[in-house]
This record gives sequence, C-alpha cells and structure tokens, in this order.
Amino acid sequence: MINAVTIKDVKLQLGKLCKQKRQSYEMSQEDLAEALDISRYTIQKFESGKNATLDTVLKIANHFDLLSNLYQALKDIEKSNDINSLY
Repeated sequence: MINAVTIKDVKLQLGKLCKQKRQSYEMSQEDLAEALDISRYTIQKFESGKNATLDTVLKIANHFDLLSNLYQALKDIEKSNDINSLY
C-alpha cells in the first residue's frame, strides 16, 4: 500500500509547526496575528489545519525566519529532477 501524504496532512503539520514556534516565542495567537497584520481567527484556523493559504504560510515562515529553509527545500526538489508531471 502506498503511504500517500494528503493536503490535509500538510495543513495539519504546518499548523502544528506554527503553534510550536509561536509558543516557543511565548506569543499568543493575538500577538502573532498583530505582527503579521492578519486576524487572530486566521491564526486559529491555520493552527487547526483549516486555513493554509500560500500567503499565510509565507508570512508565518518569514516571521519565524523559516523562509530561507522553505526556499532551499524547494530548490533542492528542483535540483533532484524528481519532479514528475501529472499530465
């Protein structure tokens, strides 16, 4: 059986990472929302895996200094030539 990763799995993992980072900086959801100029509700939904827009992901990654890691991971995937088209 193939162990496929779903979009929901990724959203949940992103939410967990956000919550972990936020708590390690001793920030409330309100604090993070204010720093990112988004609503607390958006952070709440993101952390529960229900609102992972690309814009929100990038804002959070940038805030917690993870943007360069994310960029490097994408470059590594590109270099590996393991990109298979679905078409």
